[in-house]
Amino acid sequence: MIERGATSVKPDTKAGDTPAAPQWFEDANSSPFEAGFVEVEGAQIEHRTWGERGRPGVLLMHGNGAHLGWWSFLAPLLATDYRVTAFSFSGMGRSSWREAYSIGQYTREAFAVSEATGIDQSGPPVFIGHSLGGYPVLHAGAAHPHKLRAAVIVDSALAGPEMTAIPSKPSGKSYPDIDTALTRFRFSPRQPCENAFIVEHMARMGLGQLPDGNWTWRFDPALWQGAEMGDLWGDLARVGVPLAIVRGAKSDLTAGAMMRRIRGTAPEGTRFIEIPEAYHHVMADQPLALIACLRTLLAAWA
Repeated sequence: MIERGATSVKPDTKAGDTPAAPQWFEDANSSPFEAGFVEVEGAQIEHRTWGERGRPGVLLMHGNGAHLGWWSFLAPLLATDYRVTAFSFSGMGRSSWREAYSIGQYTREAFAVSEATGIDQSGPPVFIGHSLGGYPVLHAGAAHPHKLRAAVIVDSALAGPEMTAIPSKPSGKSYPDIDTALTRFRFSPRQPCENAFIVEHMARMGLGQLPDGNWTWRFDPALWQGAEMGDLWGDLARVGVPLAIVRGAKSDLTAGAMMRRIRGTAPEGTRFIEIPEAYHHVMADQPLALIACLRTLLAAWA
């Protein structure tokens, strides 16, 4: 959280002490949506959808240890012109846990959710993924380009020697009450964020109560034990649909050598966009700038 009027920046942001949210945020969170689950290879996958059937479709995918709530306050801002779905990958949010996870599995979940929510009724949808969510977007665009209109990845760093900022792995800690849990929420990687109302929203939607009354985060602590990531750099090179790569201008994950390799690997014609003053968790610290960027891309691909 940036301290206004101070010369230093706190090293991370936490939930629990939240000022009043702006009107656009309140309006977005009060927008009507359809909610449900779809079974995908034995797991129940939660999803929410905004906007009328028959409009062009958009599918939003979250990052590591997150859930559909990371997009739920922005999806309504796209739903005036599109049918927009956000979902939680298996092992995260309210979706079921699995014995093992893979990017291929997450890609199949994405297509199953697209079909179940009808965002593909007017033609192939646009897939948009933040961080980890960018991996199934790339895989879908490389392996199944006929099923996508276009693809956007938002500050997704790919494994390799260029990855100098490593996010921490999720833990399975629990807390005696929800207020204590909220004070323990941290972004990974750490970053400042002035929008405490967004941090609070993300944290609350990510908490669940255990049978003993304690509270814990809604993700599988064993999420990445043996997870199959596939050939992500190969997927990037083979994407067969219009592709945009969006990064936070202050993100350590996609800075320097990482972005140089991404630029050198991405297909010709890929659009590269930086969001000013944004760190890795772009939707938290620069939400309206991100929406303006996405709306512009979607209009160009219409």
